[in-house]
Amino acid sequence: MASQWLKARQTKYAAYATTYILVVLAVVVVANYLANRYSKSYDATANKRYSLSQETKKIVDGLKEPATITYFNASTRFTEGKDILDEYKALSSKIQVKYVDPIKEPMLARQAGIRNEGTATVQVGDHTEIASDMTEEGLTGALIRDIKGNTRTVCFITGSGEHQIDESSRDGESRFKDLLDRDSYQTKSISLVATASVPAECTAIVIDGPTRNYEQPEVDAIRTYVENGGRALLMLDPPLNVGPSSIGDNDALLSVLQSWGVTMDKDLVLDLNPIGQLYGFGGQVALVNSYGTQPIVADMKTTYTGFPLARSLSFKSTDKVSVEKLFDTSDSSFATTNLSSPKINVKDPNNKRGPLTLGVAGTYNTGKSGSEGRFVAIGSSAWASNSFISFNGNGDLATNAINWLTSDEDLISIRPKAPEDRRITMTSAQLNMVRLISQFVLPLIVIAGGIFVWWKRR
Repeated sequence: MASQWLKARQTKYAAYATTYILVVLAVVVVANYLANRYSKSYDATANKRYSLSQETKKIVDGLKEPATITYFNASTRFTEGKDILDEYKALSSKIQVKYVDPIKEPMLARQAGIRNEGTATVQVGDHTEIASDMTEEGLTGALIRDIKGNTRTVCFITGSGEHQIDESSRDGESRFKDLLDRDSYQTKSISLVATASVPAECTAIVIDGPTRNYEQPEVDAIRTYVENGGRALLMLDPPLNVGPSSIGDNDALLSVLQSWGVTMDKDLVLDLNPIGQLYGFGGQVALVNSYGTQPIVADMKTTYTGFPLARSLSFKSTDKVSVEKLFDTSDSSFATTNLSSPKINVKDPNNKRGPLTLGVAGTYNTGKSGSEGRFVAIGSSAWASNSFISFNGNGDLATNAINWLTSDEDLISIRPKAPEDRRITMTSAQLNMVRLISQFVLPLIVIAGGIFVWWKRR
């Protein structure tokens, strides 16, 4: 009787079902255990908005001693910072995360200088910094300040019509300043007219699109600074003579660059690349996606950068200077020497055909161990202005150049991207068309289809 019961069809089905249920439960239990123990996620957003950036990973990988992130908030609100803190913790075993309720442990909050809930401190060794906010920019910025300190100063030269770091207009460079602040650089404006020498506090100087010629004492100060181990970013526009204002030739400064193996041509680069048109650019914005192997641009292979009103360069290394190319324009670009008229003849046989070099980086051998001079020369300045620095890789290029100049190569990377604005902008006619189709045409098609089916079946 028992053997017949075991052979019964219902018994077999029950055994199979029980086995399947147990197997499924075992898989679910194991999967949950592994998911809790080894938390992994995949960021499907186009700009990896919910993943830590390459820069943060490089900083954490380079830690020589443990780092502790302490999050201060009410116990019931710890979850507000948990997601991003878990991402930091998952990067390395050297990152420790602590949660502190300032109500329950007020002395710890007071000792850390915490005044507001939802704030974090980052400690590396004996040095502690308060994060500006609970974002990757705030936390990684505090981590960089722990490691690097605040002793690096980038000095922007003024006095000859350069872009200003304290101006928030389209031509200003306040956003460039903000990017440098994030990497824990101090920034200041200096003039070489009065002293004719670069202050000792300047870790690097920036010559940012002067419209008037530098006087010889200023040029001599720049030359002496770099040739004695200083660092300089030179962004020089073509000497245009169009409209009410013109741009000076700055021959004295160009002569210094030429002695370093870099010749800035007096031309204007125009780019007929159709990709630029997709971004809404005209021909006077050179679009770049061809980079060299120099550390500034080594990680930018899949990134576009744009350079409005640019001039081309040529370069060669000398006995004291080693020069490397940073980037070229596309084959569809050309350069014209007609700088006094907005009308350009594309078919002019005198035009120089692309690809054209727009940026180079060089090192100057001072003869002293560990004190080489460095410079970056780019034939455009507007690419780093407020109106353009947010375009694709322009911000990365600007900060990477400063990182390399100041010997902070470990900071060179592709930084977190701002959320993309993917709103669809439509005219009134297009909006009315969408409304008509969605509210009337599509419902009528469904109704008509239903009537047709009913009629056929009737």
